Amino acid sequence: MMERIAGLHIETLPEGVCLATSDDVPGLVAQGRTITETLEIARDVARKLIEARGGDPDAIALPAAGDSLDYPLVIAAE
Repeated sequence: MMERIAGLHIETLPEGVCLATSDDVPGLVAQGRTITETLEIARDVARKLIEARGGDPDAIALPAAGDSLDYPLVIAAE
């Protein structure tokens, strides 16, 4: 299975939940209590959106994941 990369925008809403959307995956909206939970839900939603388009990952133009990528590391400051 080839892995693909999609950009996500995650924001914390005033209610305290996290909301993820993506310009790369039309229709992707995910909400969770934490960033980690929101990422897991977003991954599942992206898979379901691809399946709804016939299961072809090329149905959404996403670049293949390479051997390395840049990823922000979020560190809680005290």
